[in-house]
Amino acid sequence: MPITDLSELVDELLSGTRPLPIIPAGVPVLRQPALPYEGQLPADQLDRLLAAMREAMHSAPGVGLAAPQIGVPLRLAVIEDPAEVTAEVREARGRVPQPYRVLVNPVYEAVGDGRAAFFEGCLSIPGWQAVVSRPDRIRLRGQDVSGRELDEEFTGWPARIVQHETDHLDGVLYLDLAETRSLSSAQAVSDYWSQPTPAAAARSLDFPLRTAADDDSGNGNDNRGATAP
Repeated sequence: MPITDLSELVDELLSGTRPLPIIPAGVPVLRQPALPYEGQLPADQLDRLLAAMREAMHSAPGVGLAAPQIGVPLRLAVIEDPAEVTAEVREARGRVPQPYRVLVNPVYEAVGDGRAAFFEGCLSIPGWQAVVSRPDRIRLRGQDVSGRELDEEFTGWPARIVQHETDHLDGVLYLDLAETRSLSSAQAVSDYWSQPTPAAAARSLDFPLRTAADDDSGNGNDNRGATAP
């Protein structure tokens, strides 16, 4: 897409409904690799776009949002998680507060072979959740909003959020990597599977919990537009 078209697309988006509507699964932009961000937008327009993405993320509510989810095919994402959960959930999921961050051109790789499996949702697939096994420690590289190079490690739930959002930028949805037998409505998760881990769900719904020790499937990278279960 030419730079002028991208700028016009963002202008049109920002002049429309607020909070920005989130694109649902089935729309092609969610299945196409996003373009690397290389300064296609003027600085003030980029700032306004990111502010609008943060607003949409809060409104949904969610803990991450990728630009393709609002129809912009650029490798940009925002993440933020107050992690207002119980101590038991915090311990089981490694869910700690994640301050507001802008990720520009993010890529990640697993660090070690540890994995963790938890229910996950997506703002582009409202009303449903499924268990996804992901690396529990990752190395993130990319840039921040000022262009500063990023090279840092994430663990626990922050690592899951980063993976989820980065996957969106590659045209991947969390359901592509989920245990399909775990697919549950949000109401069912609330009624039956609100425990800190999905162990009870795995027994009752008959799906495996993939870990480094027992995962022979090669079911690797997971990164998606995340909502908090």
